[in-house]
Amino acid sequence: MKKFAGLLIVVASCLAQHAIAKETRVNFDDAKPGSAPKGWLATETGIGTARWTVENDASAPSSPNVLKQSGEAEFPVCIYQKAKFSDGFVEVKFQPVAGREDQAAGIIFRAKDKDDYYAARANALEDNVVLFHVLHGHREEVKGVDMKVSAHTWHKLRAEFHGTHIIVCFDGKPVVETDDDSIKGFGKIGLWTKSDSVTLFDDFCFGESK
Repeated sequence: MKKFAGLLIVVASCLAQHAIAKETRVNFDDAKPGSAPKGWLATETGIGTARWTVENDASAPSSPNVLKQSGEAEFPVCIYQKAKFSDGFVEVKFQPVAGREDQAAGIIFRAKDKDDYYAARANALEDNVVLFHVLHGHREEVKGVDMKVSAHTWHKLRAEFHGTHIIVCFDGKPVVETDDDSIKGFGKIGLWTKSDSVTLFDDFCFGESK
């Protein structure tokens, strides 16, 4: 029970209003370092080549492994293939490591494919958290907020979505809340970065609303 105490606190602080049928956590510790984890589609939206690999990292919130994105692409995405739902939550711990153009980390949900999904992301160079929808590979901002996002620090990013209502939480606090109906119905979930961002991810967690 102790393992999930922090998760339960975050659920309360992020104003979750819908019961979750089951929560699942993926920490990459059983994956082989040097390659993308099994059960994930490592790809990109747009031009460029993403590089998603499991790596050993002593700073990992749940050591020893993290998922690292170190390629350069318009929008690197890594889609989890074992879950698909319309309403629920997805969250991850992340650390922005490097990037001249961007130092971004994001989570995606209701993903129909690599070109159509919602993305909630934090950026350590821009110091903001923004919700986007991506349709046919074209990204458009839904709503965002300026706030400090420190590089070389582990943070937590979470999105809760039910119908048209979406809440994005950063480090346990709701920072973006809005309604948007651009992408409806069931979709997959996953991770996202931008441009030349080098980003670490750990403790990917999700659940479907009852």
